[in-house]
Amino acid sequence: MEAALRLCSLVPARLPTTPFEKPILRLPFNSIPTSIFRPISQCKARSRVFTAFSSTVSTEPVNPVEPDVQNHSQEEKFNWLLQWYPVMPVCDLDKRIPLAKKVIGLDVVVWWDRNENGWKVFDDMCPHRLAPLSEGRIDQWGRLQCVYHGWCFNGSGDCKFIPQAPPDGPPFHTFKKACVSVYPTTVQNDIVWFWPNTDPQYEDILRKKQPPYIPELDDPSYARPMGNRDIPYGYEVLIENLMDPAHLPYAHYGIIGADREGGKPMEIKLEKLDHNGFIGKQEGVICTSKFIAPCVFYVPDQISMDRTNGSASSVETKKAQPRRLLIFICIPVSPGYSRLIWTLPRNFGVWIDRVVPRWIFHLGQNLILDSDLNLLHVSERKIMDIGPSKLLRFDVPYLASHHNKCEHKIMDFGPSNWLKACFVPTKSDAFVVGFRKWLNKYAGGEVNWPTKLSSSLPPTPPREKLMDRYWSHVVNCSSCRVAIKGLNALEIVLQVVSVAAIAILAATKQSLMPVSARTALVSMAVICFAASRWLSHFIYKNFHFHDYNHALR
Repeated sequence: MEAALRLCSLVPARLPTTPFEKPILRLPFNSIPTSIFRPISQCKARSRVFTAFSSTVSTEPVNPVEPDVQNHSQEEKFNWLLQWYPVMPVCDLDKRIPLAKKVIGLDVVVWWDRNENGWKVFDDMCPHRLAPLSEGRIDQWGRLQCVYHGWCFNGSGDCKFIPQAPPDGPPFHTFKKACVSVYPTTVQNDIVWFWPNTDPQYEDILRKKQPPYIPELDDPSYARPMGNRDIPYGYEVLIENLMDPAHLPYAHYGIIGADREGGKPMEIKLEKLDHNGFIGKQEGVICTSKFIAPCVFYVPDQISMDRTNGSASSVETKKAQPRRLLIFICIPVSPGYSRLIWTLPRNFGVWIDRVVPRWIFHLGQNLILDSDLNLLHVSERKIMDIGPSKLLRFDVPYLASHHNKCEHKIMDFGPSNWLKACFVPTKSDAFVVGFRKWLNKYAGGEVNWPTKLSSSLPPTPPREKLMDRYWSHVVNCSSCRVAIKGLNALEIVLQVVSVAAIAILAATKQSLMPVSARTALVSMAVICFAASRWLSHFIYKNFHFHDYNHALR
């Protein structure tokens, strides 16, 4: 996948107060700093900074990678709820319509506030009768209106109008309980991000900490096509799959790999790992791959390799040579579901994106996602089904330190035991192992959902629904929405022309129409009908469901 892409509580979550002492600066990607991570303040009990260490994957075939489970209480931990999370690319949002999204277990609505000229992210719940605000509309005054009873809210979440309240009565709309919870929001790299806490102390969080910044996405010399898709397996499985280059010739054979026997040893190693993520390097690639916790995985494509026998190039040479990047933004949605935003910036062939619509590229990119979707969905369930009786082999101090928080989860499934369940002896799995070590050592072994979500995975739907493209991608992509609407219209036109040609042929007397004209009409009817049937198949296969059978490839 890497080569081409890669119910909630009714009251918004309130987190422990956390003073931020230092601003977090944007993370540069165009050079390798001595330390790519900025320290962030966490809860007082978790304020100690951890020094990053080097990590490699052993090739010994006996439990080569063991999770570091010692001194958990002494390391600085990753707080899932004190991070910026992406919602959607701006290019796929409609300023006329509020859009519902679930991110890290929170139901939110993103909408355009024309009065403040910015995107807003609200709790998707009207304070009146708890109806979803995403089902509402933006009224003529630019306010978000609940469609249930017409209550209206401005960009600050204040209720500005209650139709049922008498004008000479108490000003109910000014009451605090009439307000909607508003999340801090920003747009960076043409993506809407939000901070998953509505506590007033985080109102100005953007001044202290920003989302990860990717300079190539703001560089006009780069083409930067984007896409997004909802994925029917969890965040952990999604991100580790994108970190795994070794599966490409097998899982994506016939799409990006032409040789099923193309697997080979890979020299991949981690250079730094701490609570903010890790950096690593693959032999032969100039740039380092970076995981910026919790969402961003940044990969240099093979075209970015130095052509001077692997030696370091000058800055001018690097700018001059063709460069393509793979940037994957992985979003935890809920247990068993995630969302992927991908973008593939490149500094060559920029004109292509001005001519070719995005949906053309999405056809192949969705096929790549589909080709290993089912196996990853099943794999996640196997990991979760492995019980504690088989895998709970962590040290006693680790279990004791996590007993109160995770006992009920550990007894249900074993995601934190991935390193015990899976046999990963080669260096090609270094990034995947690095992610799992980060997850276990710093992030509690799993996503810390802020709402009361069931820890069990949803049931597996039929294959056609599991791999459905329409609801997982097309409705969320502005380019594909326009494309399918146009193609459906073209299909109808072809059918009408075919029927009309036959009707004209049947209604006209044979003596009044030359043979050549009759032949032309028959040919037109047949061609249009055949084209409409082909187009119908094309629409279904590319915008609804495209199965992928590895055995028949």
